Amino acid sequence: MVEDSMKGRPGDRQSTEDWLSYAQELVPLALLKAREVKVFPGRWKTIIIKMEQIPSRLSDLSSHPFFSKNALCKEQLQAVSKTLEEVTELAEICVQEKYEGKLRMQNNLDSLSGKLDLNLRDCGHLIKTGVLSEATLPVSVTGTSTQPESNDHKNVRELLARLQIGHLEAKHRALDSLVEVMKEEENTVLAVLGRNNISALIQLLAATSPFIREKAAMAICSIVESRNCEKWLISEGVLPPLIRLVESGSALCKEKAAISLQMLSISAETAREIVGHGGAQPLLDICRTSNSVVQAAAACTLKNMSTIPEVRQSLAEEGIIPVMINLLGCGILLESKAYAAECLQNLTAGSENLRNSVISQGGIRSLLAYIDGTPAQESAIGALRNLLSLVPIEVITSVGVLPCLLHVLRGGLVGAQQAAASAICVISSSPEMKKIIGEAGFIPPLVKMLEAKSNSVREVAAQAIASLMTLSQNINEVKKDENSVPNLVMLLDSSPHNTAKKYAVACLVNLALSKKCKKLMISHGAIGYLKKLVEMEVPSAKKLLERLERGNLSIFSRK
Repeated sequence: MVEDSMKGRPGDRQSTEDWLSYAQELVPLALLKAREVKVFPGRWKTIIIKMEQIPSRLSDLSSHPFFSKNALCKEQLQAVSKTLEEVTELAEICVQEKYEGKLRMQNNLDSLSGKLDLNLRDCGHLIKTGVLSEATLPVSVTGTSTQPESNDHKNVRELLARLQIGHLEAKHRALDSLVEVMKEEENTVLAVLGRNNISALIQLLAATSPFIREKAAMAICSIVESRNCEKWLISEGVLPPLIRLVESGSALCKEKAAISLQMLSISAETAREIVGHGGAQPLLDICRTSNSVVQAAAACTLKNMSTIPEVRQSLAEEGIIPVMINLLGCGILLESKAYAAECLQNLTAGSENLRNSVISQGGIRSLLAYIDGTPAQESAIGALRNLLSLVPIEVITSVGVLPCLLHVLRGGLVGAQQAAASAICVISSSPEMKKIIGEAGFIPPLVKMLEAKSNSVREVAAQAIASLMTLSQNINEVKKDENSVPNLVMLLDSSPHNTAKKYAVACLVNLALSKKCKKLMISHGAIGYLKKLVEMEVPSAKKLLERLERGNLSIFSRK
Protein backbone atom coordinates (compact mmCIF):
# COMPACT_ATOMS: atom_id res chain seq x y z
CA MET A 1 0.00 0.00 0.00
CA VAL A 2 2.79 2.36 0.92
CA GLU A 3 4.78 1.42 -2.13
CA ASP A 4 1.74 2.04 -4.37
CA SER A 5 1.36 5.57 -2.97
CA MET A 6 5.07 6.27 -3.49
CA LYS A 7 4.72 5.27 -7.12
CA GLY A 8 2.05 7.96 -7.49
CA ARG A 9 4.48 10.70 -6.45
CA PRO A 10 3.86 13.87 -8.54
CA GLY A 11 6.64 15.32 -10.67
CA ASP A 12 8.05 18.80 -10.24
CA ARG A 13 5.86 20.04 -13.06
CA GLN A 14 2.67 18.80 -11.42
CA SER A 15 0.28 21.34 -9.86
CA THR A 16 0.16 22.48 -6.24
CA GLU A 17 -3.16 20.64 -5.89
CA ASP A 18 -1.53 17.38 -7.02
CA TRP A 19 1.13 17.72 -4.33
CA LEU A 20 -1.53 18.50 -1.74
CA SER A 21 -3.37 15.30 -2.61
CA TYR A 22 -0.17 13.30 -2.45
CA ALA A 23 0.77 14.68 0.99
CA GLN A 24 -2.74 14.03 2.30
CA GLU A 25 -2.52 10.42 1.12
CA LEU A 26 0.87 9.92 2.73
CA VAL A 27 -0.14 11.05 6.23
CA PRO A 28 -2.39 8.08 7.18
CA LEU A 29 0.00 5.61 5.56
CA ALA A 30 3.00 7.03 7.43
CA LEU A 31 1.03 7.07 10.71
CA LEU A 32 -0.04 3.46 10.20
CA LYS A 33 3.50 2.30 9.60
CA ALA A 34 4.90 4.36 12.50
CA ARG A 35 2.43 2.85 14.94
CA GLU A 36 3.67 -0.64 14.03
CA VAL A 37 7.18 0.14 15.31
CA LYS A 38 8.12 -1.45 18.66
CA VAL A 39 11.67 -0.12 19.06
CA PHE A 40 12.64 3.37 20.21
CA PRO A 41 9.11 3.92 21.58
CA GLY A 42 9.79 7.40 23.03
CA ARG A 43 11.14 8.80 19.79
CA TRP A 44 8.40 7.26 17.65
CA LYS A 45 5.71 8.57 20.01
CA THR A 46 7.06 12.09 19.51
CA ILE A 47 7.17 11.61 15.73
CA ILE A 48 3.58 10.33 15.70
CA ILE A 49 2.33 13.29 17.76
CA LYS A 50 3.92 15.69 15.26
CA MET A 51 2.54 13.83 12.24
CA GLU A 52 -0.96 14.00 13.70
CA GLN A 53 -0.76 17.81 13.43
CA ILE A 54 0.02 17.77 9.71
CA PRO A 55 -3.55 17.29 8.33
CA SER A 56 -4.85 20.45 10.00
CA ARG A 57 -1.85 22.42 8.74
CA LEU A 58 -2.41 21.15 5.22
CA SER A 59 -6.08 22.04 5.45
CA ASP A 60 -5.27 25.58 6.62
CA LEU A 61 -2.71 25.96 3.87
CA SER A 62 -5.01 24.75 1.10
CA SER A 63 -7.78 27.10 2.21
CA HIS A 64 -5.58 30.17 1.81
CA PRO A 65 -6.81 32.36 -1.07
CA PHE A 66 -3.36 32.39 -2.68
CA PHE A 67 -2.69 28.68 -2.20
CA SER A 68 -2.46 27.76 -5.89
CA LYS A 69 -0.83 31.03 -6.98
CA ASN A 70 2.39 30.81 -5.03
CA ALA A 71 5.39 28.59 -5.62
CA LEU A 72 6.11 28.60 -1.89
CA CYS A 73 3.02 26.47 -1.21
CA LYS A 74 4.07 23.87 -3.73
CA GLU A 75 7.60 23.77 -2.35
CA GLN A 76 6.29 23.42 1.17
CA LEU A 77 4.06 20.50 0.17
CA GLN A 78 7.04 18.86 -1.53
CA ALA A 79 9.07 19.27 1.68
CA VAL A 80 6.25 17.78 3.79
CA SER A 81 5.86 14.89 1.37
CA LYS A 82 9.58 14.17 1.44
CA THR A 83 9.54 14.06 5.24
CA LEU A 84 6.53 11.72 5.29
CA GLU A 85 8.26 9.42 2.81
CA GLU A 86 11.26 9.33 5.13
CA VAL A 87 8.96 8.48 8.06
CA THR A 88 7.64 5.54 6.11
CA GLU A 89 11.10 4.33 5.13
CA LEU A 90 12.54 4.54 8.64
CA ALA A 91 9.43 2.98 10.16
CA GLU A 92 9.76 0.01 7.79
CA ILE A 93 13.42 -0.44 8.79
CA CYS A 94 12.54 -0.26 12.48
CA VAL A 95 9.66 -2.71 12.12
CA GLN A 96 12.02 -5.23 10.56
CA GLU A 97 14.80 -4.17 12.97
CA LYS A 98 17.29 -4.10 10.09
CA TYR A 99 19.08 -0.87 11.08
CA GLU A 100 22.89 -0.96 11.11
CA GLY A 101 23.39 0.54 14.53
CA LYS A 102 21.24 1.68 17.43
CA LEU A 103 23.00 5.02 17.87
CA ARG A 104 22.84 5.80 14.15
CA MET A 105 19.11 5.08 14.06
CA GLN A 106 18.55 7.27 17.11
CA ASN A 107 20.31 10.08 15.31
CA ASN A 108 18.22 9.50 12.19
CA LEU A 109 15.01 9.63 14.21
CA ASP A 110 16.07 12.82 15.96
CA SER A 111 16.82 14.39 12.58
CA LEU A 112 13.44 13.24 11.30
CA SER A 113 11.71 14.79 14.30
CA GLY A 114 13.50 18.07 13.57
CA LYS A 115 12.32 17.98 9.95
CA LEU A 116 8.72 17.53 11.12
CA ASP A 117 9.17 20.52 13.43
CA LEU A 118 10.42 22.57 10.50
CA ASN A 119 7.51 21.44 8.29
CA LEU A 120 4.93 22.32 10.93
CA ARG A 121 6.56 25.64 11.70
CA ASP A 122 6.85 26.64 8.05
CA CYS A 123 3.24 25.70 7.26
CA GLY A 124 2.08 27.78 10.18
CA HIS A 125 4.40 30.58 9.19
CA LEU A 126 3.06 30.69 5.66
CA ILE A 127 -0.47 31.04 6.96
CA LYS A 128 -0.15 33.24 10.04
CA THR A 129 2.47 35.80 9.07
CA GLY A 130 1.12 36.82 5.68
CA VAL A 131 4.14 35.51 3.78
CA LEU A 132 1.92 34.17 1.01
CA SER A 133 0.22 37.50 0.57
CA GLU A 134 3.51 39.41 0.69
CA ALA A 135 5.01 37.18 -1.95
CA THR A 136 1.96 37.27 -4.20
CA LEU A 137 0.01 40.48 -3.88
CA PRO A 138 0.52 43.50 -6.13
CA VAL A 139 1.72 46.74 -4.60
CA SER A 140 -1.83 48.12 -4.79
CA VAL A 141 -2.77 45.84 -1.88
CA THR A 142 0.16 46.59 0.40
CA GLY A 143 0.96 50.11 -0.73
CA THR A 144 -0.56 53.04 -2.54
CA SER A 145 0.23 52.28 -6.16
CA THR A 146 -2.62 51.21 -8.42
CA GLN A 147 -0.26 49.84 -11.09
CA PRO A 148 0.38 46.08 -11.43
CA GLU A 149 3.43 44.89 -9.57
CA SER A 150 6.62 44.61 -11.61
CA ASN A 151 8.45 41.33 -12.00
CA ASP A 152 11.32 42.82 -9.99
CA HIS A 153 8.99 43.45 -7.05
CA LYS A 154 7.52 39.97 -7.31
CA ASN A 155 10.97 38.38 -7.34
CA VAL A 156 12.09 40.41 -4.34
CA ARG A 157 8.93 39.55 -2.42
CA GLU A 158 9.58 35.87 -3.03
CA LEU A 159 13.22 36.18 -1.89
CA LEU A 160 12.09 37.95 1.27
CA ALA A 161 9.48 35.29 1.91
CA ARG A 162 12.07 32.54 1.52
CA LEU A 163 14.07 34.06 4.37
CA GLN A 164 11.26 33.03 6.70
CA ILE A 165 10.72 29.39 5.73
CA GLY A 166 12.72 26.28 4.95
CA HIS A 167 16.05 24.96 6.19
CA LEU A 168 19.13 27.10 6.73
CA GLU A 169 20.73 26.26 3.39
CA ALA A 170 17.65 27.46 1.50
CA LYS A 171 17.59 30.66 3.55
CA HIS A 172 21.28 31.13 2.76
CA ARG A 173 20.59 30.91 -0.99
CA ALA A 174 17.73 33.40 -0.67
CA LEU A 175 19.84 35.76 1.42
CA ASP A 176 22.73 35.55 -1.04
CA SER A 177 20.39 36.47 -3.88
CA LEU A 178 18.83 39.27 -1.86
CA VAL A 179 22.20 40.86 -1.09
CA GLU A 180 23.12 40.78 -4.78
CA VAL A 181 19.79 42.42 -5.68
CA MET A 182 20.34 45.12 -3.05
CA LYS A 183 23.69 46.02 -4.60
CA GLU A 184 21.97 46.91 -7.86
CA GLU A 185 18.37 47.68 -6.92
CA GLU A 186 18.26 48.63 -3.25
CA ASN A 187 15.14 50.79 -3.70
CA THR A 188 13.26 47.83 -5.15
CA VAL A 189 13.95 45.81 -2.00
CA LEU A 190 13.10 48.68 0.34
CA ALA A 191 9.82 49.28 -1.51
CA VAL A 192 8.48 45.83 -0.62
CA LEU A 193 10.20 45.23 2.72
CA GLY A 194 7.85 44.18 5.52
CA ARG A 195 8.16 43.74 9.26
CA ASN A 196 8.26 39.94 8.98
CA ASN A 197 11.16 40.21 6.54
CA ILE A 198 13.04 42.43 8.97
CA SER A 199 12.49 39.90 11.75
CA ALA A 200 13.74 37.04 9.56
CA LEU A 201 16.90 38.95 8.62
CA ILE A 202 17.61 39.77 12.26
CA GLN A 203 17.36 36.09 13.19
CA LEU A 204 19.96 35.28 10.53
CA LEU A 205 22.45 37.59 12.28
CA ALA A 206 22.80 34.80 14.84
CA ALA A 207 23.02 31.92 12.33
CA THR A 208 25.66 29.27 12.95
CA SER A 209 27.16 29.80 9.50
CA PRO A 210 29.62 32.73 9.39
CA PHE A 211 28.76 33.31 5.73
CA ILE A 212 25.08 33.72 6.53
CA ARG A 213 25.90 36.10 9.37
CA GLU A 214 28.00 38.22 7.03
CA LYS A 215 25.31 38.36 4.35
CA ALA A 216 22.65 39.20 6.94
CA ALA A 217 24.87 41.93 8.41
CA MET A 218 25.35 43.40 4.93
CA ALA A 219 21.60 43.42 4.28
CA ILE A 220 20.77 44.90 7.69
CA CYS A 221 23.42 47.60 7.23
CA SER A 222 21.94 48.62 3.87
CA ILE A 223 18.47 48.81 5.41
CA VAL A 224 19.75 50.86 8.36
CA GLU A 225 21.53 53.29 6.06
CA SER A 226 18.32 53.84 4.12
CA ARG A 227 16.72 55.19 7.35
CA ASN A 228 13.41 53.58 6.34
CA CYS A 229 12.79 50.86 8.91
CA GLU A 230 14.46 51.94 12.15
CA LYS A 231 11.41 51.39 14.36
CA TRP A 232 10.89 47.87 13.00
CA LEU A 233 14.56 47.04 13.42
CA ILE A 234 14.58 48.13 17.05
CA SER A 235 11.24 46.55 17.97
CA GLU A 236 12.27 43.25 16.37
CA GLY A 237 15.44 43.13 18.47
CA VAL A 238 18.29 44.03 16.12
CA LEU A 239 20.54 45.56 18.81
CA PRO A 240 21.69 42.45 20.77
CA PRO A 241 22.82 40.47 17.69
CA LEU A 242 24.56 43.54 16.24
CA ILE A 243 26.42 44.04 19.51
CA ARG A 244 27.45 40.36 19.52
CA LEU A 245 28.81 40.73 15.98
CA VAL A 246 30.80 43.80 17.01
CA GLU A 247 32.20 41.77 19.87
CA SER A 248 33.05 38.50 18.17
CA GLY A 249 32.07 38.58 14.49
CA SER A 250 34.32 38.37 11.46
CA ALA A 251 36.00 41.53 10.18
CA LEU A 252 33.16 42.12 7.73
CA CYS A 253 30.52 41.49 10.39
CA LYS A 254 32.24 43.89 12.78
CA GLU A 255 32.33 46.60 10.13
CA LYS A 256 28.69 46.27 9.05
CA ALA A 257 27.43 45.89 12.62
CA ALA A 258 29.42 48.92 13.81
CA ILE A 259 28.12 51.07 10.96
CA SER A 260 24.57 49.90 11.72
CA LEU A 261 24.93 50.82 15.39
CA GLN A 262 26.40 54.17 14.41
CA MET A 263 23.34 55.03 12.33
CA LEU A 264 20.83 53.65 14.84
CA SER A 265 22.44 55.48 17.78
CA ILE A 266 21.53 58.85 16.26
CA SER A 267 18.28 58.34 18.16
CA ALA A 268 18.89 59.10 21.85
CA GLU A 269 16.46 56.37 22.90
CA THR A 270 18.27 53.79 20.79
CA ALA A 271 21.65 54.98 22.06
CA ARG A 272 20.35 54.43 25.59
CA GLU A 273 19.25 50.90 24.64
CA ILE A 274 22.68 50.10 23.22
CA VAL A 275 24.19 50.97 26.60
CA GLY A 276 21.54 48.85 28.32
CA HIS A 277 22.38 45.86 26.13
CA GLY A 278 26.06 46.07 27.07
CA GLY A 279 27.22 47.65 23.84
CA ALA A 280 29.74 50.08 25.30
CA GLN A 281 32.57 47.64 26.03
CA PRO A 282 32.69 45.96 22.59
CA LEU A 283 32.68 49.40 20.97
CA LEU A 284 35.49 50.57 23.24
CA ASP A 285 37.49 47.46 22.34
CA ILE A 286 37.10 48.33 18.66
CA CYS A 287 38.34 51.87 19.30
CA ARG A 288 41.46 50.37 20.89
CA THR A 289 42.30 47.86 18.19
CA SER A 290 40.34 47.94 14.93
CA ASN A 291 40.90 49.37 11.48
CA SER A 292 39.96 52.84 10.35
CA VAL A 293 36.34 52.47 9.18
CA VAL A 294 35.23 50.29 12.07
CA GLN A 295 37.06 52.48 14.58
CA ALA A 296 35.35 55.62 13.28
CA ALA A 297 31.92 53.96 13.41
CA ALA A 298 32.50 52.74 16.97
CA ALA A 299 33.77 56.16 18.09
CA CYS A 300 30.74 57.86 16.58
CA THR A 301 28.36 55.44 18.32
CA LEU A 302 30.08 56.11 21.66
CA LYS A 303 29.87 59.83 20.98
CA ASN A 304 26.13 59.49 20.38
CA MET A 305 25.77 57.50 23.59
CA SER A 306 27.66 60.18 25.54
CA THR A 307 25.00 62.76 24.71
CA ILE A 308 22.72 61.09 27.29
CA PRO A 309 23.56 62.53 30.73
CA GLU A 310 22.37 59.55 32.77
CA VAL A 311 24.69 57.06 31.04
CA ARG A 312 27.89 59.11 31.16
CA GLN A 313 29.03 57.79 34.53
CA SER A 314 28.43 54.22 33.35
CA LEU A 315 30.48 54.87 30.22
CA ALA A 316 33.26 56.32 32.35
CA GLU A 317 33.28 53.24 34.56
CA GLU A 318 33.76 51.09 31.44
CA GLY A 319 36.84 53.11 30.49
CA ILE A 320 35.64 55.54 27.84
CA ILE A 321 37.78 58.49 28.98
CA PRO A 322 41.28 57.04 28.37
CA VAL A 323 40.08 55.50 25.12
CA MET A 324 38.84 58.84 23.79
CA ILE A 325 41.94 60.70 24.97
CA ASN A 326 44.09 58.13 23.17
CA LEU A 327 42.00 58.45 20.00
CA LEU A 328 42.68 62.20 19.89
CA GLY A 329 46.30 61.45 19.20
CA CYS A 330 46.24 57.98 17.67
CA GLY A 331 42.96 57.75 15.77
CA ILE A 332 43.51 56.38 12.26
CA LEU A 333 41.03 58.70 10.56
CA LEU A 334 40.37 62.37 11.26
CA GLU A 335 36.73 61.38 11.80
CA SER A 336 37.72 59.14 14.70
CA LYS A 337 39.61 62.00 16.34
CA ALA A 338 36.73 64.41 15.80
CA TYR A 339 34.24 61.95 17.34
CA ALA A 340 36.58 61.50 20.32
CA ALA A 341 36.68 65.27 20.84
CA GLU A 342 32.88 65.48 20.68
CA CYS A 343 32.60 62.60 23.12
CA LEU A 344 34.92 64.30 25.62
CA GLN A 345 32.94 67.51 25.24
CA ASN A 346 29.75 65.61 26.11
CA LEU A 347 31.31 63.74 29.02
CA THR A 348 32.65 66.93 30.59
CA ALA A 349 29.47 68.94 30.12
CA GLY A 350 28.02 68.34 33.58
CA SER A 351 29.82 66.13 36.05
CA GLU A 352 32.74 67.61 37.96
CA ASN A 353 33.97 64.09 38.71
CA LEU A 354 34.22 63.30 35.00
CA ARG A 355 35.97 66.59 34.31
CA ASN A 356 38.53 65.84 37.02
CA SER A 357 38.99 62.39 35.54
CA VAL A 358 39.73 63.82 32.09
CA ILE A 359 42.19 66.33 33.59
CA SER A 360 43.99 63.71 35.68
CA GLN A 361 44.43 61.43 32.65
CA GLY A 362 46.14 64.10 30.55
CA GLY A 363 43.08 65.31 28.68
CA ILE A 364 44.12 68.98 28.49
CA ARG A 365 47.46 68.36 26.77
CA SER A 366 45.84 65.89 24.35
CA LEU A 367 43.10 68.37 23.48
CA LEU A 368 45.63 71.15 22.90
CA ALA A 369 47.72 68.92 20.64
CA TYR A 370 44.62 67.92 18.68
CA ILE A 371 43.46 71.55 18.32
CA ASP A 372 46.89 72.54 17.03
CA GLY A 373 46.76 69.93 14.25
CA THR A 374 43.25 70.15 12.83
CA PRO A 375 40.76 72.71 11.48
CA ALA A 376 37.91 70.78 13.16
CA GLN A 377 38.48 72.46 16.50
CA GLU A 378 35.05 73.36 17.85
CA SER A 379 34.29 70.27 19.94
CA ALA A 380 37.82 70.01 21.31
CA ILE A 381 37.73 73.66 22.41
CA GLY A 382 34.29 73.01 23.90
CA ALA A 383 35.76 70.15 25.92
CA LEU A 384 38.69 72.34 26.92
CA ARG A 385 36.29 75.08 28.04
CA ASN A 386 34.44 72.58 30.23
CA LEU A 387 37.69 71.69 31.99
CA LEU A 388 39.23 75.11 32.52
CA SER A 389 37.11 76.12 35.50
CA LEU A 390 38.87 73.37 37.49
CA VAL A 391 42.39 74.24 36.33
CA PRO A 392 44.68 76.58 38.34
CA ILE A 393 45.92 79.77 36.67
CA GLU A 394 49.53 78.59 36.72
CA VAL A 395 48.56 75.46 34.74
CA ILE A 396 46.54 77.46 32.21
CA THR A 397 49.49 79.76 31.61
CA SER A 398 52.12 77.02 31.52
CA VAL A 399 50.62 74.35 29.23
CA GLY A 400 49.77 76.65 26.32
CA VAL A 401 46.03 77.16 26.73
CA LEU A 402 46.09 80.92 26.03
CA PRO A 403 48.19 80.80 22.82
CA CYS A 404 45.91 78.02 21.56
CA LEU A 405 42.73 80.02 22.23
CA LEU A 406 44.21 83.19 20.74
CA HIS A 407 45.25 81.34 17.59
CA VAL A 408 41.69 80.06 17.14
CA LEU A 409 40.14 83.49 17.79
CA ARG A 410 42.36 85.01 15.12
CA GLY A 411 41.91 82.42 12.39
CA GLY A 412 39.67 79.52 13.35
CA LEU A 413 36.28 78.57 11.97
CA VAL A 414 33.30 80.46 13.36
CA GLY A 415 32.13 77.64 15.63
CA ALA A 416 35.62 77.20 17.03
CA GLN A 417 35.91 80.94 17.61
CA GLN A 418 32.63 80.91 19.52
CA ALA A 419 33.86 78.04 21.72
CA ALA A 420 37.15 79.87 22.33
CA ALA A 421 35.36 83.07 23.34
CA SER A 422 33.20 81.01 25.69
CA ALA A 423 36.38 79.58 27.21
CA ILE A 424 37.62 83.13 27.84
CA CYS A 425 34.39 83.80 29.76
CA VAL A 426 35.13 80.78 31.94
CA ILE A 427 38.73 81.61 32.82
CA SER A 428 38.44 85.40 33.18
CA SER A 429 36.98 85.28 36.68
CA SER A 430 39.95 86.75 38.59
CA PRO A 431 41.67 90.15 38.14
CA GLU A 432 44.96 88.33 37.61
CA MET A 433 43.58 86.25 34.77
CA LYS A 434 41.81 89.25 33.18
CA LYS A 435 45.13 91.11 33.18
CA ILE A 436 47.00 88.21 31.59
CA ILE A 437 44.34 87.80 28.90
CA GLY A 438 44.22 91.49 28.09
CA GLU A 439 47.99 91.75 27.81
CA ALA A 440 48.13 88.63 25.62
CA GLY A 441 46.17 90.39 22.84
CA PHE A 442 42.71 88.77 23.08
CA ILE A 443 40.66 91.95 22.89
CA PRO A 444 41.12 92.86 19.16
CA PRO A 445 39.91 89.46 17.85
CA LEU A 446 36.99 89.55 20.30
CA VAL A 447 36.02 93.00 19.02
CA LYS A 448 36.21 91.66 15.46
CA MET A 449 33.83 88.83 16.43
CA LEU A 450 31.17 91.43 17.28
CA GLU A 451 30.69 91.76 13.50
CA ALA A 452 29.82 88.09 13.03
CA LYS A 453 26.58 87.15 11.28
CA SER A 454 25.63 84.68 13.99
CA ASN A 455 23.84 86.19 16.98
CA SER A 456 25.24 83.54 19.33
CA VAL A 457 28.80 84.37 18.23
CA ARG A 458 28.23 88.10 18.78
CA GLU A 459 26.71 87.38 22.17
CA VAL A 460 29.59 85.30 23.54
CA ALA A 461 32.16 87.82 22.19
CA ALA A 462 30.34 90.70 23.90
CA GLN A 463 30.10 88.65 27.10
CA ALA A 464 33.84 87.98 27.07
CA ILE A 465 34.66 91.64 26.46
CA ALA A 466 32.27 92.76 29.23
CA SER A 467 33.95 90.35 31.63
CA LEU A 468 37.44 91.58 30.74
CA MET A 469 36.39 95.25 31.01
CA THR A 470 35.76 94.98 34.73
CA LEU A 471 39.52 95.58 34.87
CA SER A 472 40.35 99.22 34.02
CA GLN A 473 43.47 98.24 32.14
CA ASN A 474 41.35 96.30 29.66
CA ILE A 475 38.96 99.23 29.18
CA ASN A 476 41.86 101.11 27.68
CA GLU A 477 42.62 98.15 25.39
CA VAL A 478 39.04 98.18 24.12
CA LYS A 479 39.15 101.96 23.56
CA LYS A 480 42.25 101.57 21.38
CA ASP A 481 40.27 99.52 18.85
CA GLU A 482 38.52 101.92 16.48
CA ASN A 483 35.79 99.38 15.73
CA SER A 484 34.87 98.67 19.33
CA VAL A 485 32.30 101.44 19.84
CA PRO A 486 30.57 101.13 16.44
CA ASN A 487 30.35 97.32 16.83
CA LEU A 488 28.98 97.55 20.36
CA VAL A 489 26.42 100.22 19.45
CA MET A 490 25.09 97.95 16.70
CA LEU A 491 24.43 95.37 19.40
CA LEU A 492 22.00 97.74 21.17
CA ASP A 493 19.32 96.70 18.71
CA SER A 494 16.13 95.94 20.66
CA SER A 495 15.22 92.92 18.54
CA PRO A 496 14.34 89.87 20.68
CA HIS A 497 16.76 87.86 18.54
CA ASN A 498 19.62 90.07 19.71
CA THR A 499 20.72 88.43 22.95
CA ALA A 500 23.98 90.40 23.10
CA LYS A 501 22.41 93.74 24.02
CA LYS A 502 22.86 93.46 27.81
CA TYR A 503 26.58 92.75 27.37
CA ALA A 504 26.92 95.59 24.86
CA VAL A 505 25.34 97.96 27.40
CA ALA A 506 27.76 96.79 30.10
CA CYS A 507 30.74 97.46 27.80
CA LEU A 508 29.49 100.87 26.67
CA VAL A 509 28.81 102.03 30.24
CA ASN A 510 32.52 101.74 30.90
CA LEU A 511 33.50 103.35 27.61
CA ALA A 512 31.09 106.27 28.11
CA LEU A 513 33.46 107.69 30.70
CA SER A 514 35.58 108.68 27.70
CA LYS A 515 34.45 111.85 25.94
CA LYS A 516 35.68 110.56 22.61
CA CYS A 517 33.86 107.25 22.99
CA LYS A 518 30.72 109.04 24.15
CA LYS A 519 30.65 111.15 21.00
CA LEU A 520 31.12 108.05 18.87
CA MET A 521 28.19 106.36 20.59
CA ILE A 522 25.93 109.34 19.97
CA SER A 523 26.99 109.65 16.33
CA HIS A 524 26.18 105.97 15.73
CA GLY A 525 22.64 106.35 17.13
CA ALA A 526 23.10 104.89 20.61
CA ILE A 527 20.52 107.22 22.21
CA GLY A 528 17.69 105.96 19.99
CA TYR A 529 18.56 102.35 20.73
CA LEU A 530 18.87 103.00 24.46
CA LYS A 531 15.43 104.59 24.81
CA LYS A 532 13.89 101.31 23.64
CA LEU A 533 16.16 99.30 25.90
CA VAL A 534 15.17 101.43 28.90
CA GLU A 535 11.53 100.57 28.17
CA MET A 536 12.55 96.92 28.08
CA GLU A 537 14.33 97.35 31.44
CA VAL A 538 17.67 96.07 30.15
CA PRO A 539 20.21 96.33 33.02
CA SER A 540 22.29 99.56 33.00
CA ALA A 541 20.52 100.88 29.86
CA LYS A 542 19.04 103.80 31.82
CA LYS A 543 22.42 104.60 33.37
CA LEU A 544 24.10 104.66 29.96
CA LEU A 545 21.34 106.78 28.43
CA GLU A 546 21.65 109.35 31.20
CA ARG A 547 25.40 109.59 30.63
CA LEU A 548 24.96 110.21 26.94
CA GLU A 549 22.18 112.78 27.43
CA ARG A 550 23.93 114.67 30.24
CA GLY A 551 26.14 116.70 27.95
CA ASN A 552 29.59 117.28 29.20
CA LEU A 553 28.56 117.47 32.85
CA SER A 554 30.24 114.92 35.09
CA ILE A 555 32.06 113.34 32.15
CA PHE A 556 35.61 112.34 32.77
CA SER A 557 37.54 112.46 29.58
CA ARG A 558 39.72 109.43 29.02
CA LYS A 559 41.37 109.82 25.72
